Amino acid sequence: MTRGFDPKILMLFGLVAILFVGTGFVQSWNTALTIFNMGLVSAIMALGVNMQWGYAGLFNVGVMGFVALGGLATVLVSVEPVPEAWSAGGLQVILGLVLGALTIVGAILLWNAMPKGRLRGLVMLVVLLAGFTLFRRVFDVGVDAVESIDPASTGFLGGLGLPILLAWPVGGLLAAGAAWIIGKTALGLRSDYLAIATLGIAEIIIAVLKNEDWLARGVKNVTGIDRPVPYEVDLQESERFLGLVSNIGADPVTASTITVKLLYAALFILVLGLLIWLSEKAWNSPWGRMMRAIRDNEVSAAAMGKDVKSRHLQIFILGSAVCGVAGAMMTTLDSQLVPGTYQPLRFTFLIWVMVIVGGSGNNWGAVLGGFLIWWLWVQVEPLGLLLMQGLTAGMADGNWLREHLLDSAAHMRLLTMGMILLLVLRFSPRGLIPER
Repeated sequence: MTRGFDPKILMLFGLVAILFVGTGFVQSWNTALTIFNMGLVSAIMALGVNMQWGYAGLFNVGVMGFVALGGLATVLVSVEPVPEAWSAGGLQVILGLVLGALTIVGAILLWNAMPKGRLRGLVMLVVLLAGFTLFRRVFDVGVDAVESIDPASTGFLGGLGLPILLAWPVGGLLAAGAAWIIGKTALGLRSDYLAIATLGIAEIIIAVLKNEDWLARGVKNVTGIDRPVPYEVDLQESERFLGLVSNIGADPVTASTITVKLLYAALFILVLGLLIWLSEKAWNSPWGRMMRAIRDNEVSAAAMGKDVKSRHLQIFILGSAVCGVAGAMMTTLDSQLVPGTYQPLRFTFLIWVMVIVGGSGNNWGAVLGGFLIWWLWVQVEPLGLLLMQGLTAGMADGNWLREHLLDSAAHMRLLTMGMILLLVLRFSPRGLIPER
């Protein structure tokens, strides 16, 4: 029997499906589909982290940064360019970035070409100082000019005005490029150093998104990002759609929102299905067996002629690219880029909980963890409030204990995540669907 049709896997996915279907019956199908769509995105993020940790044992706690780069890709690809900003200082901004890159490349080439000694250090210092000064002189003037163009509504360069679906692979490429830079620098370090490096670089990426208004409006946010599905208002004005709705006796407003969410779900399922198919093929290939051998014993794998650092870099780039694709999908679903919402608790800690609970080293386990943990993350707080209201129903209004318990319901999410982690690590330390 193949792993995909393991009865335990089917049973666990069936139980999670009951949670979503129950949400639709008890609350609303709009709510259930909203949670389901974000569950699909979270499952893809968990799949990317599982590639790094489950395949190669790489401890990446900078997931948030790669997800944010995916979100940035939607702006750079799909948003219409701002001609006034480009005319005012766009070329200067690009020229400044090129000068900065050339400074770094030139410094590296000089360092490698010159013999060791004090002269090499002095030349490096002069090149970096001169290059940085020239970079700032050109770049700052361009940025000031761009950000002064109608900052209330634009104040940035905009994007390429291309179809939004192209932003998904571009998000993966941006994240992969950042992962290559990080990996060339940090891979080969001890796992705790790698964790510190990825966390720090993720925070740097978020800081750039918040402060560089010319790039994506900073904390002023980019709203109204293009969508790959129709708008609800357009459906409500479509005679064909209204005819279909009237035939089934549904409310046009509710039917339009459900239709849009179903279209998003279809796109996300297609991407998740493709990624998990590719992941399973890779996992069961000679390449996958080699990665597991490196993960389990790097010394023995190196003795057999395997290039451990190159393979680590390879899997680090692949996992980060998957997280970047998920970040672009999430921003597309929200139709806005809000840098302030990228928090380590949501986009690093929670994704790791999904991988650990689902089962690291198992692609299906990561997907299961993504759906289950995201459903709990959304539903635990309202369920906790109902529980506290039931427990304190007999207490008088204004009672200190009643007020304290009701206020504590907001913290049920963190308490629940902690309890789930403890229970899983105690009774199923390899996750709900462990690696075979």
